[in-house]
Amino acid sequence: MQENRNFLAEEPVGKLLLKLALPAIAAQLINLLYNMVDRIYIGHIPETGALALTGVGVCMPVIMVVSAFAALVSMGGAPRASIYMGKQDNAMAERILGNCLTLQIMISVILTTVLLLFNRPLLLTFGASENTIGYAVSYMNIYAVGTLFVQLTLGMNAFITAQGFAKTGMLSVLIGAVCNIILDPIFIFVFGMGVQGAALATVISQGISTVWVISFLSGKKTILKIRRKNLGVQGSVILPCMALGISPFIMQASESVIMVCFNASLLKYGGDIAVGAMTILSSAMQFSMLPLQGIAQGAQPISSYNFGAGNVERVKKTFFLLLGTCLTYSVILWLAIERWPHIFAMFFTPDKSLINFTKKALRIYAGGMGLMGAQIACQMTFISLSNALASVIVAVVRKFVLLLPLIYALPRFLPDKTMAVYTAEPVADVIAVTFTVILFSFQFRKALRGMEKEKR
Repeated sequence: MQENRNFLAEEPVGKLLLKLALPAIAAQLINLLYNMVDRIYIGHIPETGALALTGVGVCMPVIMVVSAFAALVSMGGAPRASIYMGKQDNAMAERILGNCLTLQIMISVILTTVLLLFNRPLLLTFGASENTIGYAVSYMNIYAVGTLFVQLTLGMNAFITAQGFAKTGMLSVLIGAVCNIILDPIFIFVFGMGVQGAALATVISQGISTVWVISFLSGKKTILKIRRKNLGVQGSVILPCMALGISPFIMQASESVIMVCFNASLLKYGGDIAVGAMTILSSAMQFSMLPLQGIAQGAQPISSYNFGAGNVERVKKTFFLLLGTCLTYSVILWLAIERWPHIFAMFFTPDKSLINFTKKALRIYAGGMGLMGAQIACQMTFISLSNALASVIVAVVRKFVLLLPLIYALPRFLPDKTMAVYTAEPVADVIAVTFTVILFSFQFRKALRGMEKEKR
C-alpha cells in the first residue's frame, strides 16, 4: 500500500472499502474488549471488587468526555488532511497534522489540570457515593496524569487511518490493549495496587501506544509527516478542523448526559431493574454498532481524498456503497434483536427476571435500529466532505432537539411510563434519520455540483 501513494484514487472502491473497514472494525472491537477486560480484573479484586468496579464505572462519563476532546481535533483534522492529500497539497495536509498535534497537547494540559483539581466534585455529580468515591478518585488521579497519552493516541491515530494505513491504525490500538491486559493483573494483584494499579496499567499502555503512533508519523513509511515547522497553531488552519470536529465531539460527549437522563427517568418510573436493563441495552447497542462505525471510518479516507481530487464518480460510488453496506448490516441487526432479544440480554446477566424485563425493553429500544445505517453513512459523509455545519446540525437534532426532550415527554402521554422512556430512542431515531436523509440529499448534490464546477 505504501508503494502506491495514489491507491485511494485508483484501487476499486469495493476492494478498498473492505481493506480499510476490516482493520477499523477490528480496532473498535479491540478497544471495547480492552475496556471490558479492565473492568473484569477490577471486579475480581478480593473483598472490595464490587465497590471498586462501581467506583471505576462512575469514572466512565468523565473518560468519555476526555475521548470526545480527542475527537474534536482528530475527527475534524484527519478528514481535512485527506482532502488536501486528494488535492495533491501534502504540505497543507502536514500543516493540519502539526497544528492538531500541538492543539491536542494544549487541550491535554488543560484537561489534566481540571481533572486533578476538580475530580471529586465531578465524580460525585456523575453518581459516586460515599462508599465508592474513594475508589473513583484513586483511579481518576492516576488516569488524569495520562490524559496526554489518551489524547495523542486517539487523536493522532486518526491521521494514520486517514492516509489509508488502516492496519497500522489497528496495531496502535492492539499494542495498547495487549500491554494493558498484561500489566493489569501485575499491578492490581501482584503489587496489590487495586484500582490505582488498573489506572497505572492504562496510562502506561496508552503511553506505549503514543510512542508507536508518533514514531510512525515521524518515520519513513508515512505519507504525512510530523515536522517541527508545522507545530505552531494557526487559526486559519485549526479553526476549520475544530468546526468539523464539533459533530463527533457532541456525539461522544453527550452520551454521558443522555445516560444520566435515561437513568434518572427509569429510576423514577421503573426502579433498579429498569436502570439495570438500561445498562444492558446501552452495552448491547454499543457492541452491536461497532461494525457500523468501523465501516464508516474505512470509507472516510476514500471519500475525503477523492473529494479533494475532484473525482465526482468515485465520491458517489463510495457513498452509495457505504450506504448499502451500513443499511444491510443495520437491518440484519434489527431483525436479530427483534427475533432473539433474550440472547443479547443473556450475554450480560444470568438473572432471569432481568432477562425477561430486558427482552421487552430491548425490542422497543432497538425499534429504529434498522434505519441507523443511513444515519451513520450520511453523517460520516458530511464529515468526509468537510461539511461542518450539516454534521453539527444532525448531531444536535438527534441528541438535544429530539432524544433529551422525548425522554421526559413520552411518559406523560403513554400508559406504560417505564417503556415510554425506552420508546424515546426509536422515536428520535426515526425522526432524526428522516431529517438527516432529506438534508443530505440536498447537501450531497450541492457538493457534487461544486466539484464539477471546479473541474471545468
